[in-house]
Amino acid sequence: MRSNDSYQISEGIDQWYERPRGQYVLDALHSTLEPVLATAFGYHAVQLGFSTKHQLLDSSPINHRIYVANEAHARAGLIANSDELALASDSIDLLVAHHSLEFGSSPHAVLREIHRVLAPQGQLLIVGFNPYSVLGASTLLRRFTGSELWRQQRAVSRHRMTDWLDLLGCDVQSCQYIYGIPPVGGGALLSVLTRADAWSTVHNLPTGGLYVLHAIKQVHGASRPRKWLRERGERFIGLAVPPSTAPSPAPTVPANGKNFKSSGDVAA
Repeated sequence: MRSNDSYQISEGIDQWYERPRGQYVLDALHSTLEPVLATAFGYHAVQLGFSTKHQLLDSSPINHRIYVANEAHARAGLIANSDELALASDSIDLLVAHHSLEFGSSPHAVLREIHRVLAPQGQLLIVGFNPYSVLGASTLLRRFTGSELWRQQRAVSRHRMTDWLDLLGCDVQSCQYIYGIPPVGGGALLSVLTRADAWSTVHNLPTGGLYVLHAIKQVHGASRPRKWLRERGERFIGLAVPPSTAPSPAPTVPANGKNFKSSGDVAA
């Protein structure tokens, strides 16, 4: 993707989220992500996307958080294209893809790169605009009216994203829709629409303007390369992999299959 196009997309997304509607969506997004982030543990977390101002990993217990951006920014820890990440394979425990697939020139390449850097059993959260929603219809109209941001968007539906993840061997855990009924207007109307939107989120209606897809990378027969990293003493972006105590060996089961005697039986 050309640098100029990337800059325009980043500016457009940041401006959209800074508007009152975008702030409302951002609050709902934080509330939706928080339960999953709170239970995702590991060493390294990454947020990938075009937004350079809105960080979604604040509630994660993982201390080492890397914010990847296409353009230089004060909060960006890594400047890279979404389909060419300067990260080791099988190294990321948690990755949040914030509109990184639908605005990229090749969403398949971006998803393959995400799959490459995710560790086995790594958690993946994909945030995207739902094309089958009021918001999706609105962005489609803006594309035809000349909006530069939405002209470069290629929305990917939840069903197509699920198919792609399945081909890569990722198990989709859940899909949460938010912003089903846009609260507009003011006064009593705004209050009613806000309650209606909250109801649609609780019941997870598939007409939500955005979806949050939660998936886990499954690599059957593979183990996480933590032991190899510790033995080699390698470092990952300036942070050493913390040492851990080796687990105690499991007791050997007798060949005849009989149960072990308790300490009382031995004493007897």
